[in-house]
Amino acid sequence: MKKVLILMFSIGLIFSLGSCNAQETKDSENSEKTDPTITVEKVEVYYFHGTRRCTTCKAVGRVAQALVQNKYGNNKKVEFVEIDYDVPGNEDLVEKFEVTSSGLYVYNGVEVINLTSLAFRYATTDPDKLRDKLTELIDKNL
Repeated sequence: MKKVLILMFSIGLIFSLGSCNAQETKDSENSEKTDPTITVEKVEVYYFHGTRRCTTCKAVGRVAQALVQNKYGNNKKVEFVEIDYDVPGNEDLVEKFEVTSSGLYVYNGVEVINLTSLAFRYATTDPDKLRDKLTELIDKNL
């Protein structure tokens, strides 16, 4: 009985982690503002998710939102935007960012920087790494 419970728990864990489908396409974790002549009016941190979210998905949103609010709360040039891609009306943004699953992006008005892989790797295990990278990208794009 014990072995059956462990097996069922393991299978459930695998399915729940797989349901996140952390998006790997167009990964630009090490990207910076490419053109120094670009004038950035606003840096937006987009957190895309579905209606159903796993623990890691929730942690990505929580870490990113808290960082933006706590570090940049008084800066009108930085905004956190949470988008549920399952909700009607969000199709334009989902298409613009080519979102197919949960993800974290930094957008400076010209370039989309995809932090999804890093965010899902560290949001629960080492959130400081995610905070540091997000801060670095926001600061470079201001």
